[in-house]
Amino acid sequence: MSKWLEEELEPGLRVQYKLDKILGSKTTKWQHVDLVDIEPFGRSLVIDGLLQSCRVDEFVYHECLVHPAMLLHPTGAKTVYIGGGGEGSTAREVLRHKSVEKCVMVDLDGDVVKFCKEHLEENHDAFANPKLELVIDDAKAWLERCESKFDVIIMDLDDPLEGGPCYQLYTAEFYSFLKSRLNPGGVLVTQSGQSGIKQHHLVFSPINRTLRDVFPTVVAYNQAVYSFMDEWGWNMAMAEKDANTKLSAETVDKLIADRINGDLKFLDGESWQGVFALSKKHRKTLAAETRVMSVAGNTHRFMCNPGTATIGAAAQAAAKDEPAAKKLKSLEMGA
Repeated sequence: MSKWLEEELEPGLRVQYKLDKILGSKTTKWQHVDLVDIEPFGRSLVIDGLLQSCRVDEFVYHECLVHPAMLLHPTGAKTVYIGGGGEGSTAREVLRHKSVEKCVMVDLDGDVVKFCKEHLEENHDAFANPKLELVIDDAKAWLERCESKFDVIIMDLDDPLEGGPCYQLYTAEFYSFLKSRLNPGGVLVTQSGQSGIKQHHLVFSPINRTLRDVFPTVVAYNQAVYSFMDEWGWNMAMAEKDANTKLSAETVDKLIADRINGDLKFLDGESWQGVFALSKKHRKTLAAETRVMSVAGNTHRFMCNPGTATIGAAAQAAAKDEPAAKKLKSLEMGA
């Protein structure tokens, strides 16, 4: 008999994953984290029962999050701020850039960071890099206390969920503050949630519209991420009105060769063109979007949050072929 873990992606849509092995589990002050092997995805990081990152394709997400902003910086970023990013993969990609002198990563949950440092071998070098300043703190509060400015700011935050810890960091007020923390020529990029045909109106387009209320130049882009069962979106913003954001494939390839150590797995000049080629449907939604998310106006938008299910003890029980806890929603299937 095989054991299958079930995750509800949205009302009426559930997906099942075959669980092979539990490698580690920990309950922190803020959340529950598991490192598991899932048959179609390999080594996977799961927080509160929801997939966060999978070895099969985490590089797609993290290369798209990091490298466009870094490569569009006019001279090569020397100082970079990462809000969130506890698993270390965002810092890993930032530190591949030859120009970087200092990368500050601020994540709230020190236990998750420690867990990832211990278990994610692909990020060991990043965590050990002397250019990385790792801070365990609230990403917003730390930046408010800090007087430094940065060439690139990367917000790798939790999704904007109703009642969640991060939705107020997807607002005009916070983006105005981030703008004040950018050096001349600086670039801000934020992960922007689901961006497929069905779900891109939930937060992807409102984030874009909110940034356009603050910055003169904003660029939306997206890419299918297999393990997320959807396309995922990002939005970049620049304080310069005439910032150049349209690069040829040849220009991108040259920038990658000149600025980045080693080979990227996903992004190159040709794939860059596809990432920035939004569909007609997406472009119409972005053009028609009117929602500016604001704390003062209480005009937030949220991703679907079907609830959380802790894998931990229940999944370990399932892996041992014992009865699983109800929260796991484990289904027995014929082997």
